[in-house]
Amino acid sequence: MNATLFLACGLAGFAYGISPGPAVLALFGISAGQGRKAGAVFLSGHLVGDALWSSLALVAIIGAQAVGPAVFDALGLICGAYLLWLGWAAVTVRRRADGGVDTVVRRPLLRGLVFGVTNPKGYPVAVATFTALLTSYAASLSWSSFPALVFAACLGAVCAYAILVAVTGAAAVRGFYRRHEIWFVRASGLVFIGFALHALVQSVSGFAVRRS
Repeated sequence: MNATLFLACGLAGFAYGISPGPAVLALFGISAGQGRKAGAVFLSGHLVGDALWSSLALVAIIGAQAVGPAVFDALGLICGAYLLWLGWAAVTVRRRADGGVDTVVRRPLLRGLVFGVTNPKGYPVAVATFTALLTSYAASLSWSSFPALVFAACLGAVCAYAILVAVTGAAAVRGFYRRHEIWFVRASGLVFIGFALHALVQSVSGFAVRRS
């Protein structure tokens, strides 16, 4: 596999990792509220999901066939329900007696893992991103290059994570976040609920179309 293809796949992983979505919003709250270490731990768990979706995207591209839609509709129901629960908890958050907001994520690694695997942007965005950046190298794609391509995608995602953690954990960002924390949390909750409803509607529609 040539270096240009490796770089292109790395750029695809970077673009996928840094694109806005529920995980980036969750990272903002964790890293700005609890520090860069907690944010980095969250993203360490999330990397498992990025590796999964990047691998499936590459499988679909190399194999020239998509994974069965029923699998992703079922996953859409699961991730939609999970995001709905997170969103509702955020929207209804209350201040503590000291004026703070009780939104501490005590297991950021586990939260990141769940976010990554149930990410509603997962497969479709990964396929779109990787297809757009690897189309020019279609002739060079092969199963023998698959491990190196997955590694390149994960490396790109890690670079994206480093930027996200650096920005969200900056002192100025953390100070601004803490002053307006409850509004950030509630706004993020509304976005989570929006993503959840979208995922649920799409999944239910998919099941309905196949049944008819």
